[in-house]
Amino acid sequence: MDRLQSMSLFVAAAETGSLSAAGRRFGIPLTTVSRNVSDLEKHLKTRLLNRSARQLSLTDAGHAYLAACRRILDEVGEAERIAAGEYSAPTGELIVTAPIVFGRLHVLPVVTGFLSVYPEVGVRLTLADRITQLVEEHIDLAIRIGELADSSLIATRLGSIRRVVCASPAYLAEHGTPKTPQELAAHSAITFEGLTAAAWSFATGKTEFSVPIRSRLRVNTAEAAIDAAIAGVGVTRLLSYQIAAAVRSGTLRPVLQEFEPDPWPVSLVHAGQGLLPVKLRAFLDFAAPRLRQRLLQAAWET
Repeated sequence: MDRLQSMSLFVAAAETGSLSAAGRRFGIPLTTVSRNVSDLEKHLKTRLLNRSARQLSLTDAGHAYLAACRRILDEVGEAERIAAGEYSAPTGELIVTAPIVFGRLHVLPVVTGFLSVYPEVGVRLTLADRITQLVEEHIDLAIRIGELADSSLIATRLGSIRRVVCASPAYLAEHGTPKTPQELAAHSAITFEGLTAAAWSFATGKTEFSVPIRSRLRVNTAEAAIDAAIAGVGVTRLLSYQIAAAVRSGTLRPVLQEFEPDPWPVSLVHAGQGLLPVKLRAFLDFAAPRLRQRLLQAAWET
């Protein structure tokens, strides 16, 4: 039995809740995963997983062993990175995640510049509008928009973004420009599932309040909300960097700016456990000032 492989497969099965999902993560057949986990249980003379037709669950022994496996595998990985020179020169693959639009507009250009400077480093950039789990998903670095809930992460502040209500000049000419948030009740709204809801929040001084909106169109991407707003369907609310180009071109016009709630911070975050690989430190040093500058430019454009 390859003990490290069996431990890795057990960890993957515990994290995904499925032997087949663990097999997909490693690109090996379900039967191989099942055999490795069974061999591990035989070696330990205890059951680690409760198996049912629908899901897996950890036994008490499995919970304790999972924590030990993670620690051992992390230490082995650390030893391999040291032996491979990852801590003496920027080499290897860096896994980075970011929100979809922000990643495409701002992170990707920075990544391409980084790759040209560090030819021995590869980057896997995953764009997704969800909160990723850095340790569990083996992600080196994430760009987060909003307040950070996980205090164990190491964060580098890049700047902030605003939540902006906007519409096309043609729509505002036909339906009028709202002067207060309460006037939105008379307007058609385009809602974006990643940001907007049945009510939008605003602020006067330090007091926040919400007003209901009438959604005539609901979409699941910021790009669709922008296109619909430019087409004159109604008012929408998006993040400042998402509409910067449209505002600059004059196809969208921000409204109710004096009622915007507090901006959201934008941060580079990593787990920060132990000695940082040179590739990660190099990316932090390269990306942070460039992303700060891009955020400043986007804020000025809107």
